[in-house]
Amino acid sequence: MSTTQPLLIELGTEELPVKALPGLAQAFFEGVLDGLHKRGIEFDRDGAKPLYTPRRLAVLLRAVAVRQPEQNSEVLGPYLNIALDADGQPTKALQGFAAKAGIDWTQLEKTSDAKGERFVHRATKPGADTAILLPEIVREAIAAMPIPKPMRWGDHDYGFARPMHWLVLLLGDEVVPAEILGVRSDRMSRGHRFMHDKPVWFSAPGDYVESLRGAKVLVDPGERRERIVREVTAAAQQAGGAARIDEGILEEVNGLTEWPVAIACGFEREFLAVPQEALIATMEANQKFFPVLDAAGKLSERFVGIANIESHDVAEVRKGYERVIRPRFADAKFFFDEDLKQGLESMGEGLKTVKYQDKLGSVADKVARVAALAEAIAPIAGVDPAQARRVAELSKNDLQSRMVNEFPELQGIAGRYYAQAANEAQAVADAVDEAYMPRFAGDAIAPSRLGRVLAIAERLDTLAGGFAAGLKPTGNKDPFSLRRSALGLARTLIEGGIDLSLDSALDVALMATNGAVIFEDARKQAQAADAAKQKGANANVESTAEELYDFVVERLRSYYTEQNVPAQQFEAVSALRLSKLPDFDRRLKAIAEFAKLPEAEALAAANKRSRNILKKVEGGIPTAIDPALFNEPAERELAEAVDAAIADTDPLLAQRDYVAVLGRLARLRPQVDAFFDKVMVNVDDAAVRNNRLALLKRLSDRLGSVAAIEHLSI
Repeated sequence: MSTTQPLLIELGTEELPVKALPGLAQAFFEGVLDGLHKRGIEFDRDGAKPLYTPRRLAVLLRAVAVRQPEQNSEVLGPYLNIALDADGQPTKALQGFAAKAGIDWTQLEKTSDAKGERFVHRATKPGADTAILLPEIVREAIAAMPIPKPMRWGDHDYGFARPMHWLVLLLGDEVVPAEILGVRSDRMSRGHRFMHDKPVWFSAPGDYVESLRGAKVLVDPGERRERIVREVTAAAQQAGGAARIDEGILEEVNGLTEWPVAIACGFEREFLAVPQEALIATMEANQKFFPVLDAAGKLSERFVGIANIESHDVAEVRKGYERVIRPRFADAKFFFDEDLKQGLESMGEGLKTVKYQDKLGSVADKVARVAALAEAIAPIAGVDPAQARRVAELSKNDLQSRMVNEFPELQGIAGRYYAQAANEAQAVADAVDEAYMPRFAGDAIAPSRLGRVLAIAERLDTLAGGFAAGLKPTGNKDPFSLRRSALGLARTLIEGGIDLSLDSALDVALMATNGAVIFEDARKQAQAADAAKQKGANANVESTAEELYDFVVERLRSYYTEQNVPAQQFEAVSALRLSKLPDFDRRLKAIAEFAKLPEAEALAAANKRSRNILKKVEGGIPTAIDPALFNEPAERELAEAVDAAIADTDPLLAQRDYVAVLGRLARLRPQVDAFFDKVMVNVDDAAVRNNRLALLKRLSDRLGSVAAIEHLSI
C-alpha cells in the first residue's frame, strides 16, 4: 500500500454568506492543514488552495501520509533530591510519577538541566492512522473558523455558518468514517441546484474538480473568476463598449455563483442624464451588475448581469434584470431633477440646522471655518483666494440634496454636477468633488491645486475640531476618522508639493475651532470668557497644536513604512520637527541616498558621539572658535574642513539640494575620524576645552543640517 494518498474534504451547506465566503474557505483550508501539521502527518501542499462555491467548502490535497510517524514523548519528573530519600529509595513523589507513567520507577531515565539531575520518562509509540485522526482534525478546523453568529438547526446544540447537508471525506479511494455536525461522511456530493439536481459520486479525490464541472459546478474560485471576467468582457464588447469590472463586485459575484453566465442587458437612454456615478452605484452595489462604458469612458445604456444558470430563455432573464433596475434608476432621476430645481446655492440654507458636533456647532459653522482656512491657504498654493472661498462655501451644500440622501457615497460628486448646472466655473465644480480626495486608502489626492487647497482646509478643521472637542482616537475607536484625515492631509501636502507650514496651519485651525468652543461655552454661561481665561485658552491651543503635529507625523510613519523606508531614516528626519512636509519628504529621500555611502555609518556614529558629549556640558556651549587654541593638528584640520564644508553646503541648503549636501558632508569623514582618534575634548584647560566644544558643535550642527543622522547609527 502507498504511504501517501490524496485527500478530499467537502462540507456541503446551504448558501453561505457571500462576503464572508472567501475568508471562511481560507480559514477551513488553513485549519485542516494546521491539524495535519500538529499531528506530524506529512502532506504535499503544492498547488493546493481553498476550493469553494456558495454551497460548499473543500480541501483537496494530492498526497497525505496515511499514518503518523512514531510518536516520541518526554515527561520530566522530580529532581533527585526530591525523588530519592537518604537511603536512595523512591519517595512518594517519584512513586507517583512512575505510577502515572505506568512503569516501575527503576525503568525511568535521568536527565540534567541548570537546576540539577532529575528523572524523566521517555516513550515511543506507533503513529496513528491518518483516517482515525481526520474526523478530529475536521472538527477542530470547523471550531476555529471565524463565525461570529453560528446558525443552529434541528434540536442540536452545535452550529455553523449555515446548516450542513452533506459531507465528503475521502482518503484515497476509501471513505473515512465520521459524523460531523450531524452528517455522516460519504463519497456523494451535489451538483448545480437547477442544472444537475442529483448526487455526484467520487471514486477518488482526483475526480473532484472534473466531476463537479460535469455537474455544472466550478468549484475552483479562480476558474469561476476567470470565466466571469471573460464572459463579461465579451458581452460588453459585443455591445460596443468595455466592461467596468470592480474587484469588490467581481468577488461578490464569484461568491454568488457556481456556473456563471453573462447576460447582456440595457436601459433607456434618458437615464444617462442622471450622474453616472449614481447609476453605477445602483448597478454595482444593489444588483451586482457590471456597467458598460463607451470609448470615452462614459457610462453607456448597456450593462451585463451574471446568471447562475444556463437559461433556455435568455430573453426572459434579460427582462428580469432590466425590470429590477428600472425603478431604482427612475428614483435617481427624480431625485436629480428635483435637486436641480432647488439649486446648489439654496441647499446651503439647510446646513444651519444640521448639527456637526455638540461643541463645534452646525455644518454651516464648519463651512465658515473651512472657507476662512481655504482663503488663507490659497496664496501659498498659487490659487485664487476668492475661488477657494467659493468652493468651500458650496462644498457641503449637497448634503441637503435628495441624491446624497439616497446615495451617501455621492457626497461631493453630486455637488460637482449641481455646481456645473449652476454655471459655476469648471474648476470650482471639480474642486467641490476633489475636496474629499483621497476618499479611501490607496486613492489619489485631489488632481487640481484648488481641490488640494480645499482638501487641506477640510482636514485641518476636522483634526482641530476633533482634538479640541476631545474626540482623539483611542485604540480602535476613531468616530471622526481623524487618523484618515491626518494621513489625507499629509499626503496632499507631500504629493501635492504644497509648502504650507503645518504647525502654523494647525495653530490657525485650532484658534478658529477654539473660538467655536468658547462661543458654545459662552452661550451656556451667558458671558464670554475674561482675558485670563482667554490667555489660558491660547496656551491650550499651543499645546494641542504640538499634539496634533505629532499625530499627523505619526500617520506618516505607516505611509513611509509601506514605501519600505527604514525606521531609523524616518526618525532621523522626524527628529527635526519640520514644519513643511514636502521638505520632510525631500530630506527623507536624501537620507536614503546618504545611507548607501560607505561613510554614512561612521559619520552617524561620530555625530551621535558629538551629541552625547554636548548634552553633558553644563551651562552654555561657546560658539566662537579661536584657532590659536588648537594644540593638535587633527583639530586644526577638522576646523578647516568644517569651514570648507559649510561654505560649500550653504548654497546647496538654500537650494534644498539635500543629496548634494550630504554627499559633500560625507567627505569630512577622514578629519572626523582623526579628531576622535587623537583629540581629547574634555581636557582640564577650560579655554582649550571650550574651544573644542565649539568646534564639535559647529561640526554637529552642520552634520545635522539635513537630518539627525545620529539615528542611523546602530
